[in-house]
Amino acid sequence: MEAPEYPVLIVEDDSDISELIKIHLSDLNYPIEQCGNGTKALKLALNNNYSLIILDIMLPGKNGFDICKEIRKHNVQIPILMLTAKAEEVDKIMGLEFGADDYLTKPFSIRELTARIKALLRRVKAAEHASGEKAEVLNFGKLKVYPQKRSVVLDGKNIELTVKEFDLLLLFAQNPGKAYSRQKLLDLVWGYQYNGYSHTVNSHINRLRGKIEETPSEPTFIKTVWGMGYRFIEMEELEI
Repeated sequence: MEAPEYPVLIVEDDSDISELIKIHLSDLNYPIEQCGNGTKALKLALNNNYSLIILDIMLPGKNGFDICKEIRKHNVQIPILMLTAKAEEVDKIMGLEFGADDYLTKPFSIRELTARIKALLRRVKAAEHASGEKAEVLNFGKLKVYPQKRSVVLDGKNIELTVKEFDLLLLFAQNPGKAYSRQKLLDLVWGYQYNGYSHTVNSHINRLRGKIEETPSEPTFIKTVWGMGYRFIEMEELEI
């Protein structure tokens, strides 16, 4: 895989782990930056271009949860892979709900880490190298989803979504009217390793609604199916 254009930011205060990750990613010709302080890392993330952030949770200054939440609050859509020494369920749920794209618990294998990183970067590169030809458009009135470009336009304005937010919206838009349970959405968008963490689906749905719905409490596009989960509106239901 071709090296990313921008550096990978490793935010880890354990210098041994940080150096180990750096060595293996450097072997793949990935440009690397390192930071061991949460407060400094947040400033770097908000003021620089990165292809990916590998983010530890337990850090001096700001912790990884706060950093992730602040990054997403500022609509910075850099893919985030969170690391933690804790294996408790609540940590995984919190990381995903704050907008992380993936999650690894220490100790982890370098092979698994690099596989997760490559998967995240492939999604970004697919968007960057989308065909210059007119992309397929999933058109829902004011809302337009471009699968090849991985972009979303609402009422003529580009909407910034995280990797997982876009994956979730794309699944809905490609299957209008189809009802999905929270667990099914988790399986399809996040993968089998997150079975049992359906709480995070609610958080992503809420964030999506906040970005694409005029009135999130009375959604036009993403409908709640009571006792089931969610579905996307069908064209004939839209008042255009």
